[in-house]
Amino acid sequence: MGKHATILTSGACAASIDFDGALAILAAHARPLGKESVALADAGGRHLAAPVLARIDAPRRDCAAMDGYAVRDADLKNGTIFLRSRGTSYAGGAKPGAISAGETWRVMTGAPLPHGSDRVVMIEHCRHRGELVALDAAPLGKPHVRKAGSDFVAGDELLAAGTRMTAARRVVASAADHSEVEVWRRPRILLVATGDEILAPGCASRMPNAIPDSLSGAIEQMCVLAGADVVARLRLPDNEQAIAEAQQEASADVVVVIGGASRGDRDFGRSAFASLGLGVAFADVAIKPGKPVWYGRLGQTHVLGLPGNPTAAFTVASLFLAPLIAGLSGGKISDALPWQLRHSTRPIPPNGPREAFLCASLSYEGAAICDRQDASGQAMLGLADCLVRRPAHAPTANVGDLVPVLPLC
Repeated sequence: MGKHATILTSGACAASIDFDGALAILAAHARPLGKESVALADAGGRHLAAPVLARIDAPRRDCAAMDGYAVRDADLKNGTIFLRSRGTSYAGGAKPGAISAGETWRVMTGAPLPHGSDRVVMIEHCRHRGELVALDAAPLGKPHVRKAGSDFVAGDELLAAGTRMTAARRVVASAADHSEVEVWRRPRILLVATGDEILAPGCASRMPNAIPDSLSGAIEQMCVLAGADVVARLRLPDNEQAIAEAQQEASADVVVVIGGASRGDRDFGRSAFASLGLGVAFADVAIKPGKPVWYGRLGQTHVLGLPGNPTAAFTVASLFLAPLIAGLSGGKISDALPWQLRHSTRPIPPNGPREAFLCASLSYEGAAICDRQDASGQAMLGLADCLVRRPAHAPTANVGDLVPVLPLC
């Protein structure tokens, strides 16, 4: 199982590990799941479990890169040139015969070239007069010929194992004549939202003490965008037994517990799984917001506990859940944390003893932190599209200073 963090006794407040240390532990556990072959149509966003090798050459034969006339360089001289047309070659057609001195073939883009030709003169520079083609001047520059195998040849590795399939990479796999690829399996996620007070959105107004469950749907969308399948979504009361039994509801690779992560009288998120033999890998991370986050293993199942405060939960999911999914999917933890340096467009006050991740909005000018950094707030998330990372005890950041920024999905 590897290194586990020391779990503090009830009532303790000090963090037990910093963000980078917790992320390193997560990376050590987030190993790819099983392999499977899928159709290219279903491979979008998946990570390759095996390289994609070309099955054919591309191009498969010398072909025209432009519409025009295939000629021999030896026939091109200064002044107007007249060549006799032998016919037309189309893409996908049979290769035309050879051309001799003073001859040409009309060719369409992608069409095979006649033997002996070494240049295509663009159609804009030619005049067709019966059987003769007139070139007003000898062409210069590119020959507009794509040589056989000039892009790749059979056996070339075009996509490495671990590559994430995108629309552009689907072009490559298709061009290599593959109808399917071998990928790592998508993680199956079970979401468990806890709290006596939470009801489905749209129902809370019927009860005076209820609040809408604003997190389950958002975390589900984040999981899907990160490349996972959410197999079940439960909303449970603050009941330790009910939470412990939730793991039996679905065959999941990851259980995400939303709420009950702190040390209140009804915070049963961690203790419910501890009763089943949970091995905690880290907890109480020195970050703000989201200090109560915890992560462990229950056999082969990964269990991640998110705080119940909405902004804290969303921040922690961006920092830990998305990377966990990336690692289990065959990618790198860093794939889900594409930090970039951007200029701060507003002053940022000095930071306290815990590393902070501040909600901010991005523009072409840089990042502007939101006015209110409230872990339990929700309205701020309507403005935030990135997190600004601030080291512990960081001094004031002035307008124009470069700060690390993480775009939010």
